[in-house]
Amino acid sequence: MRILIYIMCSALVVAVAYWAYTENYTTQASNRRVDELHRQIAKENEAISILRAEWAYLNRPERLAELADLNFERLQLVPLAAQHFAELDTIPMPPRQVVIPNNPISVASDGGKQYP
Repeated sequence: MRILIYIMCSALVVAVAYWAYTENYTTQASNRRVDELHRQIAKENEAISILRAEWAYLNRPERLAELADLNFERLQLVPLAAQHFAELDTIPMPPRQVVIPNNPISVASDGGKQYP
């Protein structure tokens, strides 16, 4: 009987050791993957910061003004000034249309009359 218990305990130790071995290598592979993803994220963040710097460089006011001057005939862009704005009262608005329903329903008590 003791031999059977020793064999079962030995088999259990071997099984647990195999499980720990495989989990160790699975964990190491996962850690390598996470490190690779962190490197990719850092690389993409650097690319985003470079693109933001390029966008800021391309959208400088003096550069945009020069482009507007070069393409004035085609775009007809002029600098924005205070006289380009108007009061809301001076803007012509279309007249309001009053909508009258075709079949008005009375809200007063009418004795339970049903409407179509």
